[in-house]
Amino acid sequence: MRTKLFILSLAVLLALSACAPSAANESTLNVTGSGTVYVTPDIAYIYIGVHTENSEIAQAVANNNTQTQAVVNALRNNGVEAKDIQTSNFSVWSYQTTDPLTGMATGTNYSVDNTVYVTVRDLSGLPSLLDTAIDAGANNINSISFDVADKSSAMTEARQLAMEKAGELADELAGTAGLSLGGIQTITYSDVSTLYYGYGMGGGGGAEGAVSAPINPGQVQLTATVNVIYGIK
Repeated sequence: MRTKLFILSLAVLLALSACAPSAANESTLNVTGSGTVYVTPDIAYIYIGVHTENSEIAQAVANNNTQTQAVVNALRNNGVEAKDIQTSNFSVWSYQTTDPLTGMATGTNYSVDNTVYVTVRDLSGLPSLLDTAIDAGANNINSISFDVADKSSAMTEARQLAMEKAGELADELAGTAGLSLGGIQTITYSDVSTLYYGYGMGGGGGAEGAVSAPINPGQVQLTATVNVIYGIK
């Protein structure tokens, strides 16, 4: 008796399953939408370095240490906090010197580089800050990049724009095909922030009467891309 009841219950269950629509077999429409917003930067990142050379390795390092400390002190005195100055490179290497007339080796020189990665939170003072660093002894300035400290509201706007674009495209495609959109089945997205870079200068530090370099932050581009799968019928 139990066996008969079990077989009957299983048959009813299978019959009900066959009548139910299968979400896995539902037709779908996959669309992608992108939203881009432009934001004025409020923060900059820059590499500031000191390069020294000497025929004595100890002297080359000592000169570099003194010059680099002077640059760091100048940055601190101009409002850059200690947490915003980070050593990114310290290197020492040697190279052979030669006589320019004969090409014969004449000795060995030692080169020392010390570079700090500086976060600048007041862009209005960036040109004068660079002048200050150069006057203090910096002779390598590279890769100024601009960014936005808090991107949350801008990225929210970009994602909203991306969803609107995806919805508009889905409506257009479904209408062209004579179909109706169903509900959203899945959403995936990615965020991209495009930083703008300016490549700086190298040369001797300590120049007097330096003219402030024109610094143009421009705008930072923030893009969100969504991939949306709709059911269609």
